[in-house]
Amino acid sequence: MRESILTIPINEVFEPQCGCPICRMRNTIEEHICEYIMGAAMMEPDVRIETNKLGFCHTHFEMLLQQNNRLSLGLMLNTHLETLRSEIFEKKNIFFSKGAKAKKASEIEGTCFVCSKVDWGVDHTLETLFTMYQKDESFRRLFREQEYICIPHYNLLLSKANTKLTKGDLNSFVKDLDKLISDYMAKLNEDVNTFCNSFDYRNAGKLHTPEYEHVRTSVDRAIEFITGRKPEHK
Repeated sequence: MRESILTIPINEVFEPQCGCPICRMRNTIEEHICEYIMGAAMMEPDVRIETNKLGFCHTHFEMLLQQNNRLSLGLMLNTHLETLRSEIFEKKNIFFSKGAKAKKASEIEGTCFVCSKVDWGVDHTLETLFTMYQKDESFRRLFREQEYICIPHYNLLLSKANTKLTKGDLNSFVKDLDKLISDYMAKLNEDVNTFCNSFDYRNAGKLHTPEYEHVRTSVDRAIEFITGRKPEHK
C-alpha cells in the first residue's frame, strides 16, 4: 500500500515496536491539541464557546499546565467559571429545580474539550489503520510485531473492528490482537510476581542487579498496561 499523508503517522507510531502504539497515537494527538488551544486558538470564539461549556478533565488540566502558559489557561478558566455560575449555580429560573441543578453539576465531571477532540482524532486515524490492515501485508506484520496493546485500546480496537473489517480480516485481526495482549500479559504477570517475591529475605539484593531492571519497572508497566497511562509519581 502506497504511503500517504494518512498512512505515514500510523507507521510512525507502530515502527518503535515498544509499548502500546495506540497510546503513542493518542499522545501525539493530545499534544497537538493542547498546543493548539493554548496558542492562538484560545481567542477563537468557537473554541472558547466549547471550552467554556465542556471544561477539561484532571488529566488534561495537568497537560495544559505543562504548557507553561498560565495566563492562557487562566483566561479560559475565568470564562469557564463564569459559564458555570450563570448557567448552573446562580441560574434564576422557576423551572430549574434543585434536582436539575445537581444533575447539571454532575455532568461537568464527564466532559472535557481535549477528550472530545482526541476521541475524534483517534477514531478517524483508526479508519486508516483498519484499511492498512486489510490492504497492506507489511503493516499486518508490523502490527503482529508490537510489544503489546494496552487493555483500554484493546477494547477500543475490538469495538471498532466489528464494523470496519470483513469477516475474514476480522478473524485475523482479533487473533493477532489476542496474541499480543496474552503474550505480554503472561510476561508482565511473571515480572510482577518476581517483584513481589524479591522482598523475601532469601532474595535480598536481587532486585537491584542490572538483570532485574524489567522486574523493578514491572509495577509501573502493569499500571500503564491496565490503564493506558504512565503513572505519575516521584
